[in-house]
Amino acid sequence: MVNAYFRFYAELNNFLVPWQRQHTFSHPCSRDATVKHMIEALGVPHTEVELICVNGEPVGFSYRLCEGDRISVYPAFTSIDISPIQRLRPPDEGPARFIADAHLGLLAKNLRMLGFDVLYRNDYSDAGLARIAADEERTVLTRDRDLLIRKEIVRGCYLHAVACDAQMAEVINRFKLGRHVRAFSRCLSCNGELRTVDKKAVEHRVPQHSRQYYEHFYECAGCAQVYWEGSHVERMRRRVRQMLDAARVG
Repeated sequence: MVNAYFRFYAELNNFLVPWQRQHTFSHPCSRDATVKHMIEALGVPHTEVELICVNGEPVGFSYRLCEGDRISVYPAFTSIDISPIQRLRPPDEGPARFIADAHLGLLAKNLRMLGFDVLYRNDYSDAGLARIAADEERTVLTRDRDLLIRKEIVRGCYLHAVACDAQMAEVINRFKLGRHVRAFSRCLSCNGELRTVDKKAVEHRVPQHSRQYYEHFYECAGCAQVYWEGSHVERMRRRVRQMLDAARVG
């Protein structure tokens, strides 16, 4: 065994037992233990960690601990780009893509309303969700700490908030989504992208009242559901502004 000293910062303290929070504490470690193994053994999912310093120097997850090491562990930075210092995981390629666990249906729907690619089903198993996240390189959204510790998951986001608007603010700010919003570009039901369609092509699938008063229609490329800018759209626009304003305040 070796003895190392740990200090966790900011919201990472929420994962620790009370006596370990907000200060440096010592902990015994196996001689062959990696820093990733010990961080997760202490209760912090690796997906929530963006920077690890050992004795003042940045290291990767595979660093093996030595006697007397002093480990500082930091969460995701929202205003500073630290990627040139030490990458703990591969860089993101392209726009953010998510998969939400079975308890986050409302969050998934709201993110889709803003135009983000979010897979969701209320019957995902942990194993199935982790497999999809790995195969499709998606970021897992969850309040289940144990799910994020699964080795297949490379990217994830533990949601500290319980209320949906606060969860939205967490995701928007952590992944810097504000400038990528494309509201009403995805199907709220299946996540498919919406495309403009000619009114004549879909009028047999639209209520008579809507056929009479509206000219612009959209169809989901996934499930073929038809959308149009009815009276509900202004209410949805207010909802979009509310979510974005809450994120800016947060």
